[in-house]
Amino acid sequence: MDYLVVFEKAEDSTIWARVPDLPGCYSSGETMDEAKLNIKEAIEFHIEGLKEEGLEVPEPSSFGAELIHV
Repeated sequence: MDYLVVFEKAEDSTIWARVPDLPGCYSSGETMDEAKLNIKEAIEFHIEGLKEEGLEVPEPSSFGAELIHV
């Protein structure tokens, strides 16, 4: 499954990542590469936890993002 990940730069320059389709699934990193690696691991761990608890794994519903210049 492919989940949309939203990346945001924090005031301390770390990069935070969240997955809108998996509430509570967050991670961060010092670089974009590290944040991508960490959120991939977080998604896998999150899904594993849902399955272990017998909960439904949400299907991805977000399909994309785009920066809009204003």
